[in-house]
Amino acid sequence: MRAWFAFLPVMLAIQPVFAANEDTDLDLIPQAAQTAPVAAPAATPGQRNYLEDALSFSIPRQTLAVPFPPPQPASWEDRLFLDSRDEWRLGDGLTVTYSGRFNLRAENDIPFPSHETVRNELREAYVSWQPAAGLWLDLGRINVKSGVAAGYNPTDFFRTRAVVEPLTVDPGVLREDRLGTLMALGQYVWAGGSITAAFAPRVTLPTALYTNLNLPSFDPMLDRTNAADRMLLKASATVADGLSPELLLYHQGNQTEIGTNLTVGIGQSAIGYIEWAGGVQNGLIDEALRYGRQTGSIPTRAPAPLPFDADRMFRNDLSVGLSYTTATKITFNLEYHYHQAGLSPQDWNNWFTAASRLGRIPGVDAALWFIRAYAQDQQQPISRHTGFVRADWTNAFVTNLELTALASVDLQDGSGVAQATADYFLSRVWTVGGLASFTFGGRRSDFGSLPQSAGVLVRLVRYL
Repeated sequence: MRAWFAFLPVMLAIQPVFAANEDTDLDLIPQAAQTAPVAAPAATPGQRNYLEDALSFSIPRQTLAVPFPPPQPASWEDRLFLDSRDEWRLGDGLTVTYSGRFNLRAENDIPFPSHETVRNELREAYVSWQPAAGLWLDLGRINVKSGVAAGYNPTDFFRTRAVVEPLTVDPGVLREDRLGTLMALGQYVWAGGSITAAFAPRVTLPTALYTNLNLPSFDPMLDRTNAADRMLLKASATVADGLSPELLLYHQGNQTEIGTNLTVGIGQSAIGYIEWAGGVQNGLIDEALRYGRQTGSIPTRAPAPLPFDADRMFRNDLSVGLSYTTATKITFNLEYHYHQAGLSPQDWNNWFTAASRLGRIPGVDAALWFIRAYAQDQQQPISRHTGFVRADWTNAFVTNLELTALASVDLQDGSGVAQATADYFLSRVWTVGGLASFTFGGRRSDFGSLPQSAGVLVRLVRYL
C-alpha cells in the first residue's frame, strides 16, 4: 500500500511477517492467518501467475514535529505488474523454482517513461534435489522463512532488507513477497522432527538504503540479501502430542543469535505461541548510525543526533500471541512484541527534541529519519513494546468475499497504524479489491509523526 511505503526506506517504524517442506511450524497456525489478500484460484501444482493493476493515493500530514527530508513521499502511484511463481519438475527428485514480479509503474514524482518506470524483482530462483526420502538439497536464491507469530518474527533472520515496494503493511504478505537470499540449504525430515542448515555467502559490500527514486530496473539487488556471510541451523522435534519446539542458531559477522519457536493447542479453536531470539548486539540507534556512516548516508564526522548506549550487550526479541478461529471462519491473532534494542520513551523524547538541542546543524533531520528508515529496512520494530491484532474472515457475509483488518500499536505512546482489506473473487480468474489505512496518535508520537496520515488502494487482478 503506497500510503505508508511510498517513501520506503526513508521512514516508517512498523513491524514488521522457502525451500520445499520448509517451516512446518507454520502449519500449526490457522491457515487464514497466513494467506495473502489475493488468493489464486486452483492452478497447476507449483504455479501461480497473475496480472494486477494497483492504483493508490495517500493523504499527507499537514505539519510534522520533525521535518521530513526531501524527496517527499509520492501522493499517487499506479503499478501494473506480472507476478509469477512457477515450479518445474525435471525428474529424479530434481525441481526448479522461480518467483518474481515484473513491474510497470507511474507516480507523480517519477518521469514517464524512464528507467524507474520498469522494474523486475527476482524473489526466488533455485534448484532443489531430493536424493533420498526426507532429504532436500537446495541451491540458489531462496526465501527462507522462520517463526510462528503473525505480526513480528524475531527468528525470521533472513527478513532484513528483503522487502521492496510493498503494497500493504500486512506482515504475512510481506513475508511472501520479499526477496530471497542466495544460499545453499539442506533439510532432513523424519517422523519425529527435522533439521535445516543454510549458508548464505557474501557477494558484495553493504550499500546505502534505497529510496523510491533510485530502485534499480533489473538488478537482482544481492546487496540487500548477501552483503555478509550468514549461517543458520535449526532443528525441531516432537516431544509430546501436539508439542514440537524448534531451536535456531544464527550467525552473521560478529553476531550470533539463538532462538526458539513453540506452539501449543488450547482447546479445539485456539493456539498459543511464543517466538524468542536473543544475542549480543548493539542498540538500534547505535546500529543505524554505524550503518549510515559505513555506507556514506551519514557523514563520518557528523555528531550523533541522539544520545545512545554504545555497549554491546545481550538483547532479547519476543513475540507472544494467541490465535483463535470462530465457527464462522474468522481468525483472530492477538500479540505482544518486545524489541529490547528499540527506542525507549526517553529515546523518543530525544528524537523529537534533537533539533532544539543541537540547533539547526545541517543534516540533523535527515539523520533522525535515517534511524527510522534503517529499522524499517531491517524489518524491526522501532519501539521496544508493541501490540498487534489481526482478524481475517473468509466468505464474509457472502461467498467469495475476504475481509482482513489489522492494527499495530506502539504501547509506549498509544499511537499506531490500522489497515482494512477487502477482496471479492468475481470468478476463478478475476478478483477486485482494495484497502484503506491510517495512522493515529499525537504529533509527537511514533506513528503520529509520520508524513502520511492515510491512504487508499484499489486493484484488479487477472489470474493466468
